Amino acid sequence: MARRCEITGTGVQTGNNVSHAHNKTRRRWLPNLQHASLHSETLGQSVRLRLTTRAISSIDKKGGLDAYLLGTANAKLAPTAQKLKRRIVKAAAKAAAAG
Repeated sequence: MARRCEITGTGVQTGNNVSHAHNKTRRRWLPNLQHASLHSETLGQSVRLRLTTRAISSIDKKGGLDAYLLGTANAKLAPTAQKLKRRIVKAAAKAAAAG
């Protein structure tokens, strides 16, 4: 399983540890990923995603998963989030047509 946020696409970053003697050794910074079940009101079901804690707090601040995805440009979303956004838009259009 890739160490990547399914909403924002945030992944592993690399760089150097630099000692006092200025020796450089490679290191990695891992994102703080958590498994989260978020409820989509439009789809009427919970969606289980692997998200960074920053993405979880952003979703809470925007007012839920649907509001976050609909208010964010596709260019800023990971492919998994874009698929989920398309499902939400399609379900919303179907609900609007039904009445």
